[in-house]
Amino acid sequence: MSKKIAMIFSGQGSQAVGMGKDFYDNSEVAREMFDKAGQRIGVDFKEIIFEENEKLGQTAFTQPAILLVQMIAYKLFTDACPDTKAELFLGHSLGEFSALCASGAIDYVDAVELVHKRGSFMQAACDEIEAGMMVLVGLDDASVEKVCADAQADGKKVWPANYNQDGQLVVAGMKSDLSSLEQTFKDAGAKRALLLDMSVASHCDILAPAQEPLAELMEAMVSDSFSAPVVSNVTTKPYSTKADAVALLKDQLVKPVKYKQSILAIAGSVDMAIEFGNGAVLKGLNRRIAKELTTLNVSDMASLAKVKEEICS
Repeated sequence: MSKKIAMIFSGQGSQAVGMGKDFYDNSEVAREMFDKAGQRIGVDFKEIIFEENEKLGQTAFTQPAILLVQMIAYKLFTDACPDTKAELFLGHSLGEFSALCASGAIDYVDAVELVHKRGSFMQAACDEIEAGMMVLVGLDDASVEKVCADAQADGKKVWPANYNQDGQLVVAGMKSDLSSLEQTFKDAGAKRALLLDMSVASHCDILAPAQEPLAELMEAMVSDSFSAPVVSNVTTKPYSTKADAVALLKDQLVKPVKYKQSILAIAGSVDMAIEFGNGAVLKGLNRRIAKELTTLNVSDMASLAKVKEEICS
């Protein structure tokens, strides 16, 4: 009996200089995908990804670079294992767009342009303000939510943004408000409260101006051609229509990523997960969220060969 597999994709923060180079050096398919994606948005992805530069840290370029490497990893896997099909697709934040692309609902070149512009919309929403994000370690969800709710009642702009795993939650908002709450979070039990090096406040009300432009682009690019459902970061439930994709990914800009809850929701319905793209961020999270869910990863040619041997032999 074939295994039920969730194909999963990480979000912003998983990028690194040199990611995908092993694919590029060893695969003509990868080189073609680099070229086509770069032509669409007028950049040389080899320079952005393989060389030290400022652009890889800029949201408008970080997002398409991550998605491109993930889609190359996924394409090479599907070429190597054509009979292996996904039971469902799942991504973390930006990764949900890669999941949508892997499902067949949007072409990867269109997706590169879409997330390039998404990054620009997000940055524009934060350009005139000092926005940021903070990671909290060792504090339960309810305590984080209470601190945020109390702070909002006092006029502060701070929201839960990423539910990564038990004891690790990222909050977003105005940088000054986040800084002012550092001791409050620690007094509530946080072992660490660390401001991240980010100029965008993801998954909170600050990004409301980006919602309509993103939805308009998605209307033009997304189709109803889903090979399997995509699990929503917002609802933790699967969807498989263009209308739902547009509505939910528009919503995702201002609502928290429920990654932990999504993994718990699917753990009993799949046999394993395969993470595509640089590193193995989600593999590590999954190990701590649902130990029974085996997670493999495809991040270079060696890991591709290993997964092929395990899954497709």
